[in-house]
Amino acid sequence: MKKLFIKTYGCQMNVYDSDRMSDALAASGYEATTEINDADLVVLNTCHIREKAAEKVYSELGRLRILRQSQEAKGKKMMIGIAGCVAQAEGEEIMRRAPVVDLVFGPQSYHKLPELVGRAANEKVVETDFPAEDKFEHLPKAKKETTIARGLTSFLTVQEGCDKFCSFCVVPYTRGAEVSRPVAQVVAEAQNLVDGGVKEITLLGQNVNAYHGLDEKGNSTGLADLIYRLADIKGLERLRYTTSHPRDMDDALIEAHRDLDMLMPYLHLPVQAGSDKILKAMNRQHTAKEYMDLIDRIRTARPDLALSGDFIVGFPGETEEDFEATMQLVKDVHYAAAYSFKYSTRPGTPGAEMDGQVPEDVKYERLQRLQELLNAQQKEFNDSCVGKTFPVLFEKKGRDEGQIVGRSPYLQPVQVEADLSLIGTIRPVSMYDTGKFSLFGKIVT
Repeated sequence: MKKLFIKTYGCQMNVYDSDRMSDALAASGYEATTEINDADLVVLNTCHIREKAAEKVYSELGRLRILRQSQEAKGKKMMIGIAGCVAQAEGEEIMRRAPVVDLVFGPQSYHKLPELVGRAANEKVVETDFPAEDKFEHLPKAKKETTIARGLTSFLTVQEGCDKFCSFCVVPYTRGAEVSRPVAQVVAEAQNLVDGGVKEITLLGQNVNAYHGLDEKGNSTGLADLIYRLADIKGLERLRYTTSHPRDMDDALIEAHRDLDMLMPYLHLPVQAGSDKILKAMNRQHTAKEYMDLIDRIRTARPDLALSGDFIVGFPGETEEDFEATMQLVKDVHYAAAYSFKYSTRPGTPGAEMDGQVPEDVKYERLQRLQELLNAQQKEFNDSCVGKTFPVLFEKKGRDEGQIVGRSPYLQPVQVEADLSLIGTIRPVSMYDTGKFSLFGKIVT
């Protein structure tokens, strides 16, 4: 068996994509390894969302060039591939700047990996077109032993791409237009995961609640209907989904949160800013009030639901008054967790060309204030869990002897002193203390 090493950057969809790359190459004799020195093929599965993403890839390639030279001195050949959104955005530029790379391919092409790797043995290969065929139709089913090895929870991509064109975002350019997988295809993959021991599935999409896959009768189906179908799979205990757009949070999906206990009461619903002026400049297609009204509707349907979100500070044109509107929205919503970033330009996006770019020191200072508030809210939420009992899915051994670790319905790590035989089960746990990011509990008997 040849050895495959994949380094994954960025979002959960890249984690899913990396697993599927491994599945695609398994039939060609590649076995995944966690030791890069053993690898015959190294793939960097890249993300273009964070600041200086491309430069980080080139820095990593510098280290790989040295490793490959040392391997070649020992008579061992190592092939290097670049995948993901940086590959899609940079294409031929990667080959020009980093001759050590043998293969560049975008996120819509990894179903062709066996063919591409074969070609790359003889020539440099760049594959960044958006193919007409459905890549998921051409991917092999993950073997049962592979699924078991990956654990009790799994990601499952159901939708890709985005049609929203937020002015700060590269996703429409690197992932393409919104495409949804057929219902039967998703259900079949979910069943395969459950057959391999998976208890919890997180449905993924760049804009997952815009899902509109076709059912067996050729009718367009929303995310809520898909979730109800998946809820019928025997052995599947929990469902989640991410990432959502407020514009696509429809009544049916809100009702699913009300009616389905297995749909976890934790929703990631990014707003990005609290100022209507900035939201308009971002092309978010909603106002702060519309977002708050939506939160009220969701919480009415599912009172125990907790929220997380995304925030960008220092978007072009943001004044102190605009930033304070964001702070006020955070105070009004009260998040259980959130991700926050300084705005950084992405070449080719409208935001990069806007006037009123905010100085770095101002962005930094505002981010510190926002993160202080968000961290305080997260601590308050975790503290509020003490004294409550939650069902916990135990996933693995803890760091300490006799300790196992699982996840609460709100995605918090929960540490419990218990026998290893409970890994893979869901048990009621009474929370008695909190750590910085986790909870400590005792199993209720």
